[in-house]
Amino acid sequence: MSATTLAGRPVARVGFGAMQLPNVDRETAVAVLRAAVDGGVNHIDTAQFYGANELIKAALHPYADDLVLASKVGAERAGEGLVLAQRPEQLRADVEANLASLGVERLAVVNLRRADAPPGLIASGSQRVDLDSQLAELLALRDAGKIDGIGLSNVSVAQLRAALPAGIVCVQNAHSPLDRGSEAVLDLCRAHGIPWVPFFPLGSAFSGLPKVTDSPVVVAVAERLGVTAAQVGLAWHLAHYSRTLLIPGAANLAHLGENIGAGAVVLDSDPKAAIDRVSL
Repeated sequence: MSATTLAGRPVARVGFGAMQLPNVDRETAVAVLRAAVDGGVNHIDTAQFYGANELIKAALHPYADDLVLASKVGAERAGEGLVLAQRPEQLRADVEANLASLGVERLAVVNLRRADAPPGLIASGSQRVDLDSQLAELLALRDAGKIDGIGLSNVSVAQLRAALPAGIVCVQNAHSPLDRGSEAVLDLCRAHGIPWVPFFPLGSAFSGLPKVTDSPVVVAVAERLGVTAAQVGLAWHLAHYSRTLLIPGAANLAHLGENIGAGAVVLDSDPKAAIDRVSL
């Protein structure tokens, strides 16, 4: 599996997103996590509001030295749903909650999820907080040794550019072969060598919006290569930028194996160009 770096630490380019884990039984979740690490995954993306941290700790603690745990702040659970938690004191409390539930003293990466634009919740009232105030709180936590690296999620070009002096270690935005709306943000990441961590990498999780695996072009490429359409979609990301890090989720061992296998799929210039044209 190919590798790059995140927050100065080597990571495989195919990681694991923990959001789906609370949807399966504990035994399955623990088995999937252990199989992911055994399969070469050493970058796990989580969040306290996912409800997966206790499962990660149960499966993998004490953690291997090379395992990079990246969490996300900016929201919190409220009953069966989520509410925003964008204020600086809420970000600090969320970092502390992540540290406790994961059983660590320091997080390799904390991604700040902004709520200025879809998808997801949009900030209003007291939850409309300027980016500088949020970064100041995260920088203080970094100075205190509780965070190694600060990432951004769901941001614009202007926001990323304004945040660059803080030493941003990665950016997470919605991005897929069919949804290139964040391409300008990715271009700025390229210019500064910042790792790019796309969410919804195979298209939107929302009903009625296009999915990469339904694209006839992607399906045709997959049939020609003898792999799945999902693997082709993930491989497109890896070919699109050398510092892309994937964090696909999996709720069973078969799906996990498919995701990890995408790291071995090579798209040469012709199928890559054909998929590029799908979004034009």
